[in-house]
Amino acid sequence: MWTGFILAGYAVVGNDSIQTLGTFLSSNEDRPWYVLWAFAGSILAATLIYGWMEYTGDVSYGRLEKYPFVADMTWPYLLPPLVLMVLTRTGIPVSTSFLVLTFFKPAGLLDMTMKSILGYALAFCVAILVWQIVTRTLDKRFIENGISESSKRNWTILQWCSTGFLWGQWLIQDFANIYVYLPRTITGLEMTVSLSILLLMLGIIFYAKGGKIQKIVKSKTNTTDIRSATIVDFIYGIVLLFFKEFSNVPMSTTWVFLGLLAGREIAIRYKLELHREPSDVERAPLAHYAGIALNGLLLLLIAYVVYLRDDINNLVIIVMAAAMIARAAVVYFETIPGHLNLKQAFWDIGKDLGKITFGLVISIVLVYVMRFITTGSFGGEL
Repeated sequence: MWTGFILAGYAVVGNDSIQTLGTFLSSNEDRPWYVLWAFAGSILAATLIYGWMEYTGDVSYGRLEKYPFVADMTWPYLLPPLVLMVLTRTGIPVSTSFLVLTFFKPAGLLDMTMKSILGYALAFCVAILVWQIVTRTLDKRFIENGISESSKRNWTILQWCSTGFLWGQWLIQDFANIYVYLPRTITGLEMTVSLSILLLMLGIIFYAKGGKIQKIVKSKTNTTDIRSATIVDFIYGIVLLFFKEFSNVPMSTTWVFLGLLAGREIAIRYKLELHREPSDVERAPLAHYAGIALNGLLLLLIAYVVYLRDDINNLVIIVMAAAMIARAAVVYFETIPGHLNLKQAFWDIGKDLGKITFGLVISIVLVYVMRFITTGSFGGEL
C-alpha cells in the first residue's frame, strides 16, 4: 500500500506538477530552489489538510468515491507508477490519471477519456480566443520590450498569487492519482506521513529544476517572461476550477495543460504573423473571415459548455473538438501567404498530442496485462 503510494507520489509529482509549476520555475530561475519549494509546499500542505478536514478524511475531494479501495494489493498494482516514472524520465508528458486510475477501475476509462478530451478542447478554445486579444495588447509588447525592476516586483506578486491559485486547483484534481493507493478515509497519522513524503518529493523536483518535462514548457513562446507566465497560470487555474465544479470524474490535467499551451502558441504566432504581414488578410480573405466566424462559434460553444455543466454529453464534446480542429486549420491557411506560417507550431503540438495519446495506449495495454496476470485471461473484470 505505502510502496504504491510512494511510487505514485513521485511519479505524479515529477510528471504532472510541471504543468502547474513549469512557467513558475521558468520565470523564477534566479531564485533559490528552496524558496520556491517552501512556497509550493505550503500550498500543498494547506490544500491537503483542508481536504482531509472538509471531506472527513478523504483528501481526494470526493474524486475516489467510485474507486473502491483494494485492500489486498499485489505487485501488479505497482506497474502504473513504475511505468510512469520511466516515461517521465524520458520527458514524455503522459496522463497519470489514465496510467494509475484505470488500474483500479477499467470501466471508468471512457468517462475519463471524454472528460479529458473536453478539457483539452475547452482549454485550447479559451486560449486561442484569449491570446488573440492578449497578444495584440500585451504579449507583443512583452516580447519586444524588457521589464523594468519596478514592474517586475508587481508582476512577481501577481504571478505568485496566480501560481498559488493554479497549484491549489491542480492538487485538488490530482490528489486522487496518488491517494488511490491508500484507504479512502485516512487517519491523522497517515495524513501527516503522506504529506511529509509528498513535500520531500516536491523538494527533489524543485532541486532538479523541473526535470525533462520542463523542456516542453520552455519550448513555448515567451513562457520565461514572468508577465506571460502569470497570464498562463491564471487562465489554466480558471479552467481547472471549472472542471473541479463540473463533476467528480477524474480527468487528465496533462491534456488540459497541453491544450492551453497549444491554443496559446497558435494564437501568438497567428497575431504576430498578421502584424508582420498584414497583407495576409487581403491574400487569404476567405480564410480570414472564416476565422472570425469560427471565433464566434467557439465563444458560443464555451458558453454552452459552461451552461450545461453536468449535462454535457459526448456529442457536445465531439462538436467542440471538431470546432477546435477547424479553427486551427483556418489559422494555418490564413497565414500561408506570409513568411511566418505555423508549420513548426503545428508540428510541436502534434508531437505533444502524440505523446499523451501514447500514454493512453500504454494505460489500456497495462490494464489488460494486469488483468492477465491477476486472472489468467484478458476477459472479465479486474
